[in-house]
Amino acid sequence: MSDHLVTPDVERELQTNRYENTTGNTAADSARHMREVLFGNDQPQGVVLTSLDNVINWMRKSSIWPMTFGLACCAIEMMAMGAARFDIARFGAEVFRPSPRQSDLMIIAGRVSQKMAPVIRQLWEQMPEPKWVISMGACATSGGVFNNYALIQGVNQVIPVDIYVPGCPPRPEQLIYAITLLQEKIQKERGSFKRALNLT
Repeated sequence: MSDHLVTPDVERELQTNRYENTTGNTAADSARHMREVLFGNDQPQGVVLTSLDNVINWMRKSSIWPMTFGLACCAIEMMAMGAARFDIARFGAEVFRPSPRQSDLMIIAGRVSQKMAPVIRQLWEQMPEPKWVISMGACATSGGVFNNYALIQGVNQVIPVDIYVPGCPPRPEQLIYAITLLQEKIQKERGSFKRALNLT
């Protein structure tokens, strides 16, 4: 065993010299070509080349905390999504928080009545920024089969909605797909770093 370690640069030079000696080709072009074939282009090691927005968005999308909040029958499907059979933990969104001040995702799972609308608005205002909303099911999205005076015909009349999930009730897989769509939307956001530092 040798007393000294061979650095990548020394190894690269030894391999290049061996190639030149075996083929008899000492042209600089051939040697450079051989370096690229053996070792690829020289890249700085140990440096992550990305923007701060991408890093912040990656952290946010990988740790979505939904609020423990259900209004009607769609909430049963939302609960099933968090169970072992569907396992939303694979997507980093399994931590259902009991308080709006600890949540960043509100899932409107069920029909929204006129009495519940101001409560939903108050809960949404108590959530810290950044926050997102998923409207789950036909009742939350458009009133569904309940076209009467007692129900809001779409929760977007009360709070802004990011993702809509169709169905009555939608399957847990559909809600998981909606969360993945929300994660894609979060990853593509721009200006996250400035907003995190209150520079905008």
